[in-house]
This record gives sequence, C-alpha cells and structure tokens, in this order.
Amino acid sequence: MDRAVDEDESATPSVWRYARASRAHVVIDAAAYFELIQEAMLKARQRIFLISWDFDSRIRLGPGRRWWNLPRRAVFPARLGAFMVWLAKRTPALRIKLLAWNFGAIRFLLRGTMIIDIIRFRFNRAIGFKLDSAHPLGCSHHQKIVVIDDRFAVCGGIDVTSDRWDTRAHLQDDLRRRRPNGRLYGPWHDVTMMLEGDAASALGDLGRARWRQAGGAAMPPCAPQAESPWPEMLAAEFRSVEVGIARTRAAYNGYREISEIEALFIEQIARAKRFIYAESQYFASRCIAEAIARRVSEPDPPEILLINPVTAHGWLEQAAMDTARVRLLHAVAEKDHAGRFRVFVPVTAGGAQIYVHAKLMIVDDEILRVGSANMNNRSMGLDTECDVFIDAARPGNGHVVPTITALRHSLLAEHCGVTVDHLVSLLARHGSMAAAIDVLPRRGKRLEPFVLRPLTEAEKTIADSALLDPERPKEIFEPIGGKRGLFRRGGILRRPR
Repeated sequence: MDRAVDEDESATPSVWRYARASRAHVVIDAAAYFELIQEAMLKARQRIFLISWDFDSRIRLGPGRRWWNLPRRAVFPARLGAFMVWLAKRTPALRIKLLAWNFGAIRFLLRGTMIIDIIRFRFNRAIGFKLDSAHPLGCSHHQKIVVIDDRFAVCGGIDVTSDRWDTRAHLQDDLRRRRPNGRLYGPWHDVTMMLEGDAASALGDLGRARWRQAGGAAMPPCAPQAESPWPEMLAAEFRSVEVGIARTRAAYNGYREISEIEALFIEQIARAKRFIYAESQYFASRCIAEAIARRVSEPDPPEILLINPVTAHGWLEQAAMDTARVRLLHAVAEKDHAGRFRVFVPVTAGGAQIYVHAKLMIVDDEILRVGSANMNNRSMGLDTECDVFIDAARPGNGHVVPTITALRHSLLAEHCGVTVDHLVSLLARHGSMAAAIDVLPRRGKRLEPFVLRPLTEAEKTIADSALLDPERPKEIFEPIGGKRGLFRRGGILRRPR
C-alpha cells in the first residue's frame, strides 16, 4: 500500500503532488519554530511523526510550563526526550514515530544522556524510533518533516537538534545559544513551512512510504478528525492555498530514482521575469549554475540574489562546497554581462558569520519555495529530500503575491539590519535588491558581498571533478573524466582559469 503511494505517477516531472492547505506559514529561525512545534505536539491526538536528518533528544524546545488544557498544577518537560515520553503517558492513544538518518547512530554515541532516552523509547510501546539506511552508499536521508495527526505538517530546513536555536536578531554573543553540553555556538539562520489540511495529509503519505522503505511496519493513515494541531499562537500568513511537493531520491533496492527537485529548480529559474531571491547553505550544483548562466546571458536578464554563509561548516564541506562555489561563480560571471547575479553573506554587528542553513527561493514574488534541498549536487540526485512551494499561477492562488512580497522584504530587512519600511524605500529608490544593499553602511548587522578567494590547483581539481559532491550515486565510483564534474562535456559553463 505505502509502496504504491510512493511509486505513483508524479503530477509532472518536477512535482510529485499538488494538495490544498487550509493554512500555511513560513517560520523563520528555530527559536520561533521550536516553540510552535512544541505547542502543536501538545495538541496531538493520534500520531506525531518526526522525519529528520538529525535528532537530539537532549535539546529544549522551550521552557517547561503550564499549558492551557492541562490541570492547574501540571507542568510539562522542556527537554525533547522527556517531553515525548510525557506526551505518550498523557495521551495513551497517541503514537510517536521518529525516523532519522542511520549515520546519526554514530553521533548518538557521543551525546551522553541521549542513549538513555533511546533506551526509554525502546521500552515504550507508544514510541517507535528507526534509523533510515534505505539509500545507496554515500547518500543520506536529509528530509526535515513533521506530520501530526495527518492534519498538520512541517517541511523545511530545520532539524530538531542542537546548534539550531536562534532568534531573528542573530546576536553576536547570545548566551542562550548553548549546546546540551553547555558550549556556545554561533548565529544560525533557518526557515521552514507549516501546513494544515490536505497538504499535511500528503506529507503524511510521503512519510509513511519512507518509513516502509526504511524497513518499518506498515503505518495506516490517521482517522479523520475535526481538531487541528495548528498552534493557537500562530496567525497564518496564507489561507486556502494549493501547495506543490517535490522530492529527490536515489534509486535503491527496487525503488526508482526521483529527481523532481532538480527539474523544479531548472523550471522555476527559467520562469523568472524580474528577479530571484534565494537562501541556501551551499552553491555547488552544476545544473543550477547552468540554469542561472542561461538566464544572465540573456539580453535583459532578471536580477538573481543569493544569500549564502561565508563558509560551510566542517573541513569536508569546505573542501567540497566552498571550492565548487568559487569555481561556479567564476564560470557564471563569464556569462553575466550585466552583473545581475550577486551573492551576499550575512554577518552580525561584530562581523561574525551568521550561518545560513535555510533552503528558500522566491521568484517574482509569485513562487515561494521552502524545503530541505540545498543548491548542491547531492540534493539533486543523492540524498532524500522534500521541498514544498506555493505558486501564484496555480488555480486559486492569485492572492498570495502580496504575502510573498512581505516575506521577501522581511527576510532582506532581517539580513540588512534595517526596518522593513526602510528596506522597501531603498528598493523603490534604487530599483534592485543588490543596489539597495550596496548603499547601506558597512556597519551593524548587514549583508556583505561574497569575496572569491584564490584556490590552489589541488582545490580546483577537486572542485571541478565534483568528487566530494557527485550528482548521482554511480558517479561516486566512476573515474574522473569528461562525463562528470562541474564542467562536463555538453554543459554551457566553461572551466575558469
């Protein structure tokens, strides 16, 4: 049953399914998200299904506190692991399912008390915890989805784990940004989308199919219910909108390859008439760079503005993603005759990097896209990904444009450290996002132009081969040559000197 759902025909080569959302809202940064998802979990009646790249039961979603529908003296735990056990005891009919990438097992061993939580989960019949290894060697399970009662869902870039919590202020030294071991971490920017209605049910179908593929027992849909876990404190930005869902999955064990996300990126970049605003952890995808190069080589190209972190986290990501970014930006620049493609990095008032983990794209304020997929090769063909989007061109969605515009202005204002009103006036005066950013003073919280650093010959070779960021699993074992890499034969990008 679940396999049939997973393998059904996609709506288009770039979209798995369209479904209506009675409410939808983009949540910016994990301080807000953790509090909202905790409230939604408190309202769960049948099932909480959490699908994640990483999961840390030691984190605190929010302060333990009294709740409106609990007895007067009842208080729930703040720590995630204890909170889930408490939920299972409070609501005997509730079932909690946790699915995380199997590589997480290594991390779990280093997380002290998390092992105790996992043991408690194993002995609690209401809680099912599973590690996902249903992918080829070298791939990962990278989705970040929560589905509650098949009525409410979340899809985006925020894992329920450590090093994610931050406010939109992204303060230089915020003592609340602490790992469970007490150590501080730096500013972190992220985005996810909350959905209610049929769109949430569709994500429930996707999640149950993934659970089965990972070796879990068949999981029936939740029974229809009138009550919604939608957080009462959240006023939805969007109402009654059609939502598209796109996926990436490598072929494995009889399951076919799915590359809807790659096709959707190419399709949506090609559609832009005026501008593209995007936030991504990486810029290392050959197919996305080629799609951008085609647009900026046109006589009257759209403005394309990308928000990236200064550098990736970890030496392997830096070797793979940072070097590929430099090579691709040089190659795209050769096509960019009008200087319409700009990359900026957000920093705090003190100049510290604000790490961009968000995966978001806005096209002409008509398309809003949020998901788990980065602008790198892995997200196009190796890792299991899920993106959701709202398109004003779809039936009944014409009313969404002002809301998407407001979201883009809010994000830009956040990064620039100015009010929305000031940002809007700058856009009106200067006519483009990059021009508005360029006139702002280089002090305070701000966006800085990304500076291309020189690469060694060894770094160029590794980047060009895409050895550490292949597009498909078979390329992991293929010899390096003209049929693979950033500048493969037949591509429009020329290898920069």
